Amino acid sequence: MLDVITYGEAMAMFIAAEGGDLSDAVHFTKRAAGAELNVATGLARLGFNVAWMSRVGNDSFGRFILKQLEQERIQADLVSIDPDYPTGFQLKSKAIQGEDPTVEYFRKGSAASHLSIADFHPEYIRHARHLHLSGVAAALSAGTFELSAHLAEFMRKNGKTISFDPNLRPSLWNSEQEMIDKLNRLAVNADWVLPGIKEGQILTGQTSAEAIADFYLEQGVKIVIIKLGAKGAYVKDHTGVQNTIAACPVDNVIDTVGAGDGFAVGVISALLEGKSAVQAAKRGNRIGSLAIQVIGDSEGLPTREQLGDF
Repeated sequence: MLDVITYGEAMAMFIAAEGGDLSDAVHFTKRAAGAELNVATGLARLGFNVAWMSRVGNDSFGRFILKQLEQERIQADLVSIDPDYPTGFQLKSKAIQGEDPTVEYFRKGSAASHLSIADFHPEYIRHARHLHLSGVAAALSAGTFELSAHLAEFMRKNGKTISFDPNLRPSLWNSEQEMIDKLNRLAVNADWVLPGIKEGQILTGQTSAEAIADFYLEQGVKIVIIKLGAKGAYVKDHTGVQNTIAACPVDNVIDTVGAGDGFAVGVISALLEGKSAVQAAKRGNRIGSLAIQVIGDSEGLPTREQLGDF
């Protein structure tokens, strides 16, 4: 039995060792990157049985990703090696004073962007009790959006839970309206929706956290947890229970990329353990705070022992 299945694109990530413009960087550190892979990694470190579905190229970056999966004990049965298309990669600047780093993507035409319903294996997927979806995978191509929608429909029909993190990437969509329409289609099929406050405002047209939550709750979502940045998180569920959870203070912010994925790890893990939405948001804040204290996207994601009794 799988606890969680997710899918998306993983890339090799090269993080500049020197500050300043990427054009001036000479030395880089290689890491693995990808929103859904970050979530899979975090859940696996907490002891969940996790599978990740994707395609990688028949190249050194693809082999690097496969080694990362093995190292993190993430099941890779549904990862195929594409003979025709490459594994994507990205360059990331070094953040000096906690600012958002610059990231340049080299992913167009990647192996993962060619994922489609042909990669759907129902007999394997039905063994998972939870599906996590992200707006990044859905944005890669028409085929990946179709696969996202098909996965959500399949898991819902089979009585499984679904979480959805919009993870907006406007540059990957043909228009903002297409992004809004398609991501909301995925969101309303989920049980737990996890937008950032600015993402929620774009997707719903609402301004307040409560109004954003109500937009989704009124369409059948059970729990909405909205990331408020330094202000913490806002929680509301289908019974009307709501709360604002204070953020975990961080003295030394190293790199903000990956904070949202860490938050998702905390929320999903807690809810799968039967904890309340408020407890889940508290854990999300905690793991998100750990993620921003390291240079990589997933290095700060804790093991169960490191998380401790939080």
